[in-house]
Parts: sequence; C-alpha cells; structure tokens
Amino acid sequence: MKIGPRYKKARYLGAAVFSKTQNPKFAMRSQTKVKKGRGRGGKSQYGEQMLEKQKARYSYGVSAGQFGNYVKKALQTTGDNSKNLLHLLESRLDNVIFRSGTVTSRFAARQMVAHGHLCVNGVIVTIPSYKVKVGEIITIREGSKKKPLFANLSEKLKTNEHAAWIAVDADKQEFKITGEPTADQSGLLFDLQAVLEFYTR
Repeated sequence: MKIGPRYKKARYLGAAVFSKTQNPKFAMRSQTKVKKGRGRGGKSQYGEQMLEKQKARYSYGVSAGQFGNYVKKALQTTGDNSKNLLHLLESRLDNVIFRSGTVTSRFAARQMVAHGHLCVNGVIVTIPSYKVKVGEIITIREGSKKKPLFANLSEKLKTNEHAAWIAVDADKQEFKITGEPTADQSGLLFDLQAVLEFYTR
C-alpha cells in the first residue's frame, strides 16, 4: 500500500500511526500544535468517524478496499462487531510477526513476508494478509536464517515483548498461535466504534 509522507499524514491524523512517528519529538510537536490552536477545528461527526477509519487502516497498513472488506466480514459475523474487526486485523500474518517481537513495525513485517522469508506450517507464505489460525506454526525459512536481517534474532526474541496468544521459541525462531489473535482496545490509536459507525451510518 502506497502511503506517502508518513510524518505529515500522522500529524494530520493526530496519532503516531507509523513507526517513524512513535517518538518523543512527534508527541511534543503534536501537543504544541494543539496548545497553539492549530488543530483540525470542529469536525462533523462524519469527519471524525472518517478520521478514525484512516487511523485504523494506516495503523495496520491496509488499503481502503481491504479495510472495507474486513469491516464487512466483521459486521456479518455474530458477536461483538468491534471484537470481530480487531480479530480480523490482528490475524494478518504481517501483524502476527509484528506482535511476536521479531520486528518493530508492521511495515517491516510486511516486507519480511512479501520477500518470502517466512513459512506457515512448513510452507512459504508471501501474502501479508494471510489469516493465521490457532495451532499454526510460523518459522523463518531455512535459506533466510543466515541473512543479516535475522542476525541475533534469537537473543532479541528472548527480551522483546510479544502477544500473549503467541508462544515464542527464541532458540528455534518459531512462533505458535496458541489463542485467538486480539489486542487490548485501550491501547489502540483509534476508536473502533467510530470506525464501525462510519461504515454503518
């Protein structure tokens, strides 16, 4: 997905949705902007909902079309629509790699998948949007383990944080999905309910 100038977009959205903006400098400049009254001003409900939708899809690096499909599936599935949507987004292979502590951004994880460095149950998968399932095992392709990209990965995995639903074997560089992918909604950079309201207005 082509994004463009990430810093500029993040400042417009008012959230550090990209890894390069997740730093004290961005936070300080954003606060200064608000204090000086140079914010977005009074937006309509529609405008605010659209803004939340943009935050959500940029956070996960998903195109508008893909994101719309995720929302459609979430609404068609029984249960809590917010949880359904979050489950679909968190189940993406690129997000799983990000949540495993292997890389520091979803963009890096997406590149890793697209370049054929990862296997799911022993089969190479190059589709970042691949939906992982409970019980599946993700490994680094043998031919990729010696690449600089994975240097000292085992040591990093032993100290990096990872999602509770991923069992990480640092020595084998192996990740097993032990539960349904999800995330704490309080830690999200966007309002899930506002996103759903945008699509159901």
